[in-house]
Amino acid sequence: MAIEPPFFEKYKAILQSSANEKEKPSTVEGFDELELPLIDLSHLNLGQLERQECIEKMGQAAIEWGFFQIVNHGVPDELLNRLKQEQIKVFQQPFDKKSESNFLNLSVQSYRWGNPLATSLRNLSWSEALHISLKDISKMDEYNKLRSTIEEYAEKANFLAQRLAEYLAQNLGIKANYFQENCSPSSSSLRMNRYPPCPYPSMMFGIIPHTDTDFLTIVSQDQVGGLQLKRNGRWVSVKPNPKALVVNIGDFYQALSNGVYKSITHRVIANQETERYSAAYFYCPTYETVIESCSKPSLYKKFSFKEYREQIQKDVKATGDKVGLSRFLL
Repeated sequence: MAIEPPFFEKYKAILQSSANEKEKPSTVEGFDELELPLIDLSHLNLGQLERQECIEKMGQAAIEWGFFQIVNHGVPDELLNRLKQEQIKVFQQPFDKKSESNFLNLSVQSYRWGNPLATSLRNLSWSEALHISLKDISKMDEYNKLRSTIEEYAEKANFLAQRLAEYLAQNLGIKANYFQENCSPSSSSLRMNRYPPCPYPSMMFGIIPHTDTDFLTIVSQDQVGGLQLKRNGRWVSVKPNPKALVVNIGDFYQALSNGVYKSITHRVIANQETERYSAAYFYCPTYETVIESCSKPSLYKKFSFKEYREQIQKDVKATGDKVGLSRFLL
């Protein structure tokens, strides 16, 4: 049975329309490839001077890039490799099984593909994903190897995300226990992505341009590459690093920092020859948490995660676009 989502059947009209209109490519080759700032977290365990320099370097990357990469992060390579192998097993299952409403006993629409609101190639994502809210893990078969691997990874990723969030908070004067008080292990989520080979890589994306909603995202990716971010008004490609995890600032941290840290627009370009895998851990607060800028005058009015999510849903339904933080500017 076929494992691939039925992209051609679902988006036949869009593909035909684009071919007839000779729609201009939304992506082109030849982007500059840059290495993200590299943070060695082992320096946090050295002397006070090295520790402070490491924290300041992290903060500077969050200000100037909104992205950085980390090594010596405490997540074992063996666990990351196991997570990828389990991820591959999931996506190699038949599409009919993956698209069942109770797939893996998870919530409806945990398995996703394409973009149901796509109206052109420019807002069509040539990818499939399993988006797992960590509070749903207990619904999975307790003997399922995927479940045990996710539980193990989520514990490590949550600890790492909280540490990073707290270190970044030191530069802003945010109280040390802010994230412990507002983020629980079950409020975050894990999204496992697969990007199948795409026949039209110059005309569509693996994932369309977006920002992340959370405080921080931690990404494990393979060596295929494809991640791009907006830097100084231009798209640049991120050079994959086999030894590093990628970290990026989300909308909530930009609002909390009063615009000091940047939630940067990013995307994944499609690849014609090779499939790509990645796993993103979204470090999120509870739904009731109110996000309020840490300094005055505030750029943003305060809002809860629930209010932000509801606004996104309204905007996506009305415009096809998330819109995001600009809705909450004062």
